[in-house]
Amino acid sequence: MAAQFGRRLRKGAATTAVAALAVAALSASQGPGATADDQGGRPATTGAETSPEAAADTGGATGNSPYYTDLPPLNSPSPSPTIGTPASRGDTATEAGIPATVLDAYKKAASELRSAKPGCNLPWELLAAIGKVESGQARGGQVDANGDTTSAILGPQLDGNGFALIKDTDNGAYDGNSTYDQAVGPMQFIPSTWAWAGRDGNGDGKKNPNNIYDAALAAGHYLCRFGWDLSTQADLNSAILSYNHSQHYLNTVLSWLEYYRKGTHEIPDGTGTLPDNRSDGNGSASPRPSPPPSVKPSPKPEKPATDTPSPKPPSTTPPSTTPPSTPATPTDTVDHLEDAGTAKLTAQAGDAFTEKVSTRAETKAGAAVAKVRIRFTIVGATDTTFTGGESVATVVTNSTGVAVAPALQAGEKTGTFTVRAIVVGRSISGLDYTATVAERAADTLTRTSDTALTCVPGGEFADQVEVKATYDGKVADKVAATATLIKSALDPTENDTGPYFKDADGRTVRTLTGLETDANGVLKLPKLYADDTTGTFMLRITTAGGAALNVTLTVAAAETSSPSPSASPSA
Repeated sequence: MAAQFGRRLRKGAATTAVAALAVAALSASQGPGATADDQGGRPATTGAETSPEAAADTGGATGNSPYYTDLPPLNSPSPSPTIGTPASRGDTATEAGIPATVLDAYKKAASELRSAKPGCNLPWELLAAIGKVESGQARGGQVDANGDTTSAILGPQLDGNGFALIKDTDNGAYDGNSTYDQAVGPMQFIPSTWAWAGRDGNGDGKKNPNNIYDAALAAGHYLCRFGWDLSTQADLNSAILSYNHSQHYLNTVLSWLEYYRKGTHEIPDGTGTLPDNRSDGNGSASPRPSPPPSVKPSPKPEKPATDTPSPKPPSTTPPSTTPPSTPATPTDTVDHLEDAGTAKLTAQAGDAFTEKVSTRAETKAGAAVAKVRIRFTIVGATDTTFTGGESVATVVTNSTGVAVAPALQAGEKTGTFTVRAIVVGRSISGLDYTATVAERAADTLTRTSDTALTCVPGGEFADQVEVKATYDGKVADKVAATATLIKSALDPTENDTGPYFKDADGRTVRTLTGLETDANGVLKLPKLYADDTTGTFMLRITTAGGAALNVTLTVAAAETSSPSPSASPSA
């Protein structure tokens, strides 16, 4: 046993050195100033606006729960499959391998993110690295074929005793603890984060944090929020730090990421090894405590039959009926939420809202409450999301008690919906904000050519009418439009003579509906034809938003050349 323990110590020292070199190489690839900010968000910019991620909860997905601090083995992983019996702890092939179902879940999640958020460039190896430090790959692959863990994976209760203080937010639904929250599942989500980040990764209709498919997909979406591009070192660092805000955590995950990128192999479910060391409440490494030695109780000495039991003296201290007190948190002092100056929330379909929801947490006396988590949820029949594609966002109030939600991105569905703000961990009334998505509109239409549009009776116009739509000087794409051949500028009713369009069957049509500008705001109308009526006619094009343009059309007989004068008779 002593020899095995000595080997582990020597191996740990060697892997620490290798991982330190790997992290140093990764960090060296960053340019100056590419370090993450103190909230795990993007690096600070020179802009005046604070980014949503800079206001995110520093507890991240896990509430800064403990994690495994073991570093990768010294030797490179074997890329070839190794299938066999469970290996003992310290077996490099087993430690380097990833259980089959767990590995499948990581790859499936990364594949889905490539379609859902291609700009994120999420590698499956990152999910594997986080899964390694969070739960030792679901406790060495202790999962069934559906991906459910054979028993719940729970972190310690976050009661402020060496860890963060997060009072219960789910009434024990996920962690079985109705007093404090605990990180749950193979990717260690705290319940308040899982409530909005949870996903159904295996298609069974449930979002279960103790299912590796669900947890891996949720972790992928969590890492890809805020438009991060994980192929860049700065965004990669920011995403990892947002998961657990610790530099040591970042270094450990980057070490495993580099290790898995060099190759790994599949091992049978349940045959993986569990790491040895966990971080303490300060993010530092601490060895896993050994179980106490088994002590056999000594046999009770037999008393002579004549002995009588001694009477127990009465207790002079009455038992306490007062439950132990728990430290108050800023959340406990919040009495209500107030609007913090949110302007009217309107946007056209497909556009970003220019205004953001802003909420202030206050005490009963109206004082600001800082460091309180506010959850913003989009409610209603809408495809509008927050930046990053999520419908829920949690933001911590600043020193003035204000939390600003991420920007809203309108979808294509028009109408009104609600953004609801609540205090996480506090049962008080929420605050609702009404937002409206209007149809795409244009305020200006112009022709793209100044060529005169003319035609002979019974012929067709050589040039097609083409216009460009703008709104506030910007391209107005996907804007609905109508084109009508009208009687005159003063009489916009449809004309019954003169130029016309043709439908698919070649029949005369003088009003076209269902038209739409393209991505450049351009609308090109079908060919125009003329009947036998000559004269000047008018085509009117209108769009949503009130833009209108009248286009003049002329139908005239072709000019005939005058005959040359007759020659004079010869003398």
